[in-house]
Amino acid sequence: MLDSAESIVPERYRLGNWRRVIENQGTTLQADAKDLPDISVVICTYNRCQMLPGALESVLAQQTGGVRYEVIVVDNNSTDQTRQVIESYIWRGATNLHYVFEGRQGKPYALNKAIDCARAPILAFTDDDIRVAPDWVAKIKRAFDEHAEVDLVGGKVLPIWDGPPAWLTREHWSPLALVDYGDAPFYTSAHRPTCLVGANLSMRRETFDLIGRFSTSLLRCQDHELQLRLWRAGRQGLYLPDVIVMAKVQPERLTKAYHRWWHSNHGKYSAIMGYSEMLSDDLVDDEGRIKEPAPDEAMLYGQPGFVYRECIRIVAGSILGWVTASIRGCEELSFRDENRIRHSINFINKSRQLYAARLDHSHPAELGRFFKAILRKKLKLNMQARRNRRHGEHLAIHDQSEGN
Repeated sequence: MLDSAESIVPERYRLGNWRRVIENQGTTLQADAKDLPDISVVICTYNRCQMLPGALESVLAQQTGGVRYEVIVVDNNSTDQTRQVIESYIWRGATNLHYVFEGRQGKPYALNKAIDCARAPILAFTDDDIRVAPDWVAKIKRAFDEHAEVDLVGGKVLPIWDGPPAWLTREHWSPLALVDYGDAPFYTSAHRPTCLVGANLSMRRETFDLIGRFSTSLLRCQDHELQLRLWRAGRQGLYLPDVIVMAKVQPERLTKAYHRWWHSNHGKYSAIMGYSEMLSDDLVDDEGRIKEPAPDEAMLYGQPGFVYRECIRIVAGSILGWVTASIRGCEELSFRDENRIRHSINFINKSRQLYAARLDHSHPAELGRFFKAILRKKLKLNMQARRNRRHGEHLAIHDQSEGN
């Protein structure tokens, strides 16, 4: 079996003496204080032994400028030759590489196991299909040293591909987890809730003590949900354009079928995470903060009324946009609007399904409560407006009488 694994691994990593394999069951790896790393690089993998060597080589060949780092690869119950591939690098002399097994299926379990095992005060997360830049570790360390005010650092995730289809412009990068927010650094927070993706995401270890770890209730979007908690705790992240990784995009992800599947599922996960995951312009307040429902906000299936107004606005605008783009023959825009409709519909359907399990009344009764709440709120606003008008009239009369 090991012979087969060697055929996957580059020649220079095949020979050598046994050094060590650390198969950790959840406790922190032990070392003298003087040997502790500055950064723990984390890669979670599942049945990608053919792809994993490229990721390992890029993280093991870092030009750190003296920054000490370890690499923790969490095998999330793989059935292929993942373990043998990792061990072959350790045999060759990659003494900062650690193999960790997590039998519970699901990326959040693997990520949380890595947090248990990591020894550094900074954790740098990336993926098994990623090639990090040679100075990636060094720039992450410098970013945290220079910015004590941030808990999280992220950067660009750029594509490695033979060439995308014509319709796959940057507007369609989200399903590929690609990110390029431009060449200017900026903070991410409740005032600017811009998501940094998990393929290029670093956090202070102490931040997990503050906001908790990755949610095991989500099979996807764990990085986004974690950042929502970070922002709600009043903390902030930092986007740095020179912290760069490259993602090897698989051919099947360049198809419309994959993008349709992704947007449908993302709508469902948006419902699971709550409306704030959608984070469109109408879901933030005038100061750019995530909008929270008012105490008297009309709720329908656990979501505030303004979310449904936003969904209706998106669907109506996207239908018009899809028709217009289709007539003009603009494939990229028509497909964008098609997927916006798909996302919104799946968001609404999933919200209804999730809340239905907890309903102690019928669906018509839920709709009735929603519309009654809207009516009460409108009546309250109208009464307040009339009071304000009367108050203004009284002030005007008073000012006029004083003037006379």
